[in-house]
Amino acid sequence: MGKQSKIDSIFKRKSTEISENNGDGDFSSLLAENLAIENRPSKHHRVETMEEIEYSQEVDAVFCLLCFLFNKPNGHPGQRAFTVDGFRNWKKVRNGMRCPLLNHVGKDPNSSHKLCEQACEDLLNQAQHMPHGCAMRGHDEKRGSVNRGNFLELVTLLSSYDKNVAKVVLDNAPKNASYISPDSQKEILQVVSEKVKWAIREEINNANYCIIVDEASDMSRKEQMAIVLRYVDNDGFVRERFFSLVHVSDTSSMTLKNEICSVLSHYGFDIRNIRGQGYDGASNMRGEWNGLQALISRECPYAYYIHCFAHRLQLALVAASKEVIPVYQFFSKLASIVTFVLGSCKRSDELRATFATEIASLIESNELQTGTGLNQMMNLQRPGDTRWSSHLKSISSLIKMFRATCNVLGKIVDEGNTPSQRGEAFSSLEAMNSFEFVFVLHLMKEIMEITDSLCQALQRKSQDILNAMHLVSSTKDLLQNLRDNGWETLLAKVKSFCEVQSVDVPDMSTCYVERRGRARRQRDNVSVEHHYRVDIFNAAIDFQLQELNNRFSEKAVEFLMLSCALDPREWCKGFQVDNLCKLVHKFYPQDFTDFEKEELRVQLLHFEAEITKNGDAQKLSGISELCRWLVETKKSDIYPLIHRLIKLILTLPVSTATTERAFSAMTIVKTRLRNKMDDDFLENCLIIYIEREIAKKFSVDSIINGFRDMKERRALL
Repeated sequence: MGKQSKIDSIFKRKSTEISENNGDGDFSSLLAENLAIENRPSKHHRVETMEEIEYSQEVDAVFCLLCFLFNKPNGHPGQRAFTVDGFRNWKKVRNGMRCPLLNHVGKDPNSSHKLCEQACEDLLNQAQHMPHGCAMRGHDEKRGSVNRGNFLELVTLLSSYDKNVAKVVLDNAPKNASYISPDSQKEILQVVSEKVKWAIREEINNANYCIIVDEASDMSRKEQMAIVLRYVDNDGFVRERFFSLVHVSDTSSMTLKNEICSVLSHYGFDIRNIRGQGYDGASNMRGEWNGLQALISRECPYAYYIHCFAHRLQLALVAASKEVIPVYQFFSKLASIVTFVLGSCKRSDELRATFATEIASLIESNELQTGTGLNQMMNLQRPGDTRWSSHLKSISSLIKMFRATCNVLGKIVDEGNTPSQRGEAFSSLEAMNSFEFVFVLHLMKEIMEITDSLCQALQRKSQDILNAMHLVSSTKDLLQNLRDNGWETLLAKVKSFCEVQSVDVPDMSTCYVERRGRARRQRDNVSVEHHYRVDIFNAAIDFQLQELNNRFSEKAVEFLMLSCALDPREWCKGFQVDNLCKLVHKFYPQDFTDFEKEELRVQLLHFEAEITKNGDAQKLSGISELCRWLVETKKSDIYPLIHRLIKLILTLPVSTATTERAFSAMTIVKTRLRNKMDDDFLENCLIIYIEREIAKKFSVDSIINGFRDMKERRALL
């Protein structure tokens, strides 16, 4: 409906009155003139097409349908104007930009009216109502049941808002073709899941890709293998898509290989197009002769195996922590303290209450700032065995709650119910009040803050292997800088903390004496400062650097050295055309013909000449950005061989984090109460849940057509 007709239809009764009061023109012209709709169509287009505005002749007022349906009462005095009382102050329409209609809509995207618009759009978007990770079926799906499940409840909800839907579902559907049975629900999920898989297949097309595989047991103690495909799409973005979940009878390399080949061949993938394999370091995966990577490499020799970088980092940090005895003892004691304090609900509640009292006291004495998000309630964090970053959270939480934890332990020592409780609390309190514990606590926080950034970066889906090696290199540099220049700062921080927490600080110049049965290994002329600086500080960092060098050795990986020539951050050292040509000849001979190998050198020379003059190219920060830049500027058509080489490098995996996320999703979908899900049902649910970005693009009609074509139906769809 147009602007003029819409205004006339809403305010037709007031037009004559306004015209008489103002001498000329009708109300619609007056409104258009004062709101300047015609001069600002883009800004006020919503006002002239606001079909949810309704005029009631009975009460002579205007109401907003969306706000009436979706607005939540908040006590605002003007909230009732367009929902309950109605707007009838016609003279205010002449207030130009202060017109009540404009004020009601609001400029803020989070205005009350626009939030109601979004709520309406969400309700009408039927595709997004598919429960993500929620149970479809209920305990009792009979007509009189109050727990019929999400599927039937959503069908009931949608039918209540759409008369056309209500005519053909539930009680109004043919008795032999209602399509609401559990089998029909599973078939609908299967249709959407298959469409997602084929969408991924079409996106990859005949391009090269990488497989990332990992296995884990589900709630039913079934061994499940997750398959993720990594590739570069047509826009130059690196994609990691969850593609399949397969139940395997055992985890032998041959079984895994056969299942992977079966899945890929079913969807028309050519195994010879695999250009990368990403697994963890288990023997059945990385075995040089009979591991999964070896079996795949025999059929596709250019499917290079990359041991998960995140797993390498985990192994490096764990190994380094065990080499320095005080650090190893610290982590053992840290886990013991956190487990003991959080082992009882009573102790946990008392810890939170003590911490809240401490925060209130510090705020009252102006020692803490106040503001949004500051000084929130927290608790101690348990360190996990498989997530090294959880140790940083555990250490940080203990530093913040150090005094509160000591107070709780002290109270248990005095008032514990059993001797074992009092004894364990005393042991934990004694350890926390030692300078060595506090020193290692702060030292490991400094080290792990540096390594945690690398850990988080390695788990990103779009991470490329060259950028990962740069991050490893920068992490080494930061650790080396901490070793060379961080001692004085760390020692001052520890002393300040000890002073606040009433922990005794030893004299650093005195002779260090071994404690707890280690006196027989007493060394002469070793000061306390030497012990903490050399035996703990330097040793802990040195072992970290040693492990990182051993597990992320750049010199041992010729591929990375040659590939760095395409990294924009290395162009300042010169564009190494010969290295890139050598990279193709040695690692990707099958992907380039002899003629293309010669043509590649020519394209590289032209590309070198262009990037030296192109300021935008010099600003790129990685090979991933270079790939997208080539596509955006259409230079991928000018340098197609260079673009192909970049895509091959980006296809190599960095970590298995995507498969780990799939297993995390599996614990959400297949729970203790849903542990009888069959394998196909579980896989379909996970595909839709994880790749919902793709699933939501399908139209309802296409899903209905797919459901219809699965088999012969009793009713016409």
